[in-house]
Amino acid sequence: MEPALTDVLMKAEHVKVYFKGKRRRDLPVKAVDDVSFHIIKGETFGVVGESGCGKSTLGRTLIRLLTPTEGHIYLDGTDIAGLKGAELKEMRKKAQIIFQDPSACLNPRRTIREILMEPFEIHQMKGEIDVEARILELLKLVGLDEYHLSRYPHELSGGQKQRIGIARALALKPDIIICDEAVSALDVSVQAQVLNLLQELKQKLKLTYFFISHNLNVVYQVSDRVGVMYLGKMVEIAAYDQLYEKRYHPYTEALLSAIPKVGKEAGAERIHLEGEVPSPSNPPSGCRFHTRCKKACERCTQEIPELKEIEPGHFVACHLY
Repeated sequence: MEPALTDVLMKAEHVKVYFKGKRRRDLPVKAVDDVSFHIIKGETFGVVGESGCGKSTLGRTLIRLLTPTEGHIYLDGTDIAGLKGAELKEMRKKAQIIFQDPSACLNPRRTIREILMEPFEIHQMKGEIDVEARILELLKLVGLDEYHLSRYPHELSGGQKQRIGIARALALKPDIIICDEAVSALDVSVQAQVLNLLQELKQKLKLTYFFISHNLNVVYQVSDRVGVMYLGKMVEIAAYDQLYEKRYHPYTEALLSAIPKVGKEAGAERIHLEGEVPSPSNPPSGCRFHTRCKKACERCTQEIPELKEIEPGHFVACHLY
């Protein structure tokens, strides 16, 4: 069931991202391979999967930090896949990113004031708005004080650095923010604080998130809908409650069985996947998951399954359905 066009903020159609090998004879790495989905305004679209499945590559491609090899990416109805120069720079105001490691993404030679000033300098907005007032507003939004402005990144804790990363992403009032493992580098207690902050900002500023994580509990806490990725492909998309009650794809079933359970569900059997994840430069024919799937049949080894809607809002790429 497709949502109304006015409700869709971002839409990806048959997006592919291939990287060339180091040597001429090497096969290209198919990091993202024919992925399609949409993100509705005001929602948090979570993406989960094993390391190396293409989650971060997809996220960075959605805001054009990477250029797609093929496909289309629509942001507010505009195809941004081929944008260049001034048009691409203007698009950056609408889409921002929060990186995984706050220590690596903040310039150690700049003060917090200079770091938060940078977006306004790049987009030449210093004469258009009161930048100092906006910086103080950003600090207040993320729960920091004015005295932090004179500090350098190394003088802040991990949680404070990530709050600065969030403030920088909010600077230009974007419509969508890519959260690329935004809490995975933080302590568990700090993770909860940052997740609560992201939820508060979403409601207050009417934001839309594309939330990448390998932690299913984190995804459950923040997501409205979830996409499950395996080896560069989206294998299942549904509302999280829908996915938790009835998951169709064998890979999703295995992922959710790994969530620690308490009470009556504590004895539930965990599904152990056998074998290694195949190389994205030489993926299996047919269904990418068939080499590790106990339910695989002859058709799975030959034919790539399409992502089909089998229940309202529930999409699955599996020959079993």
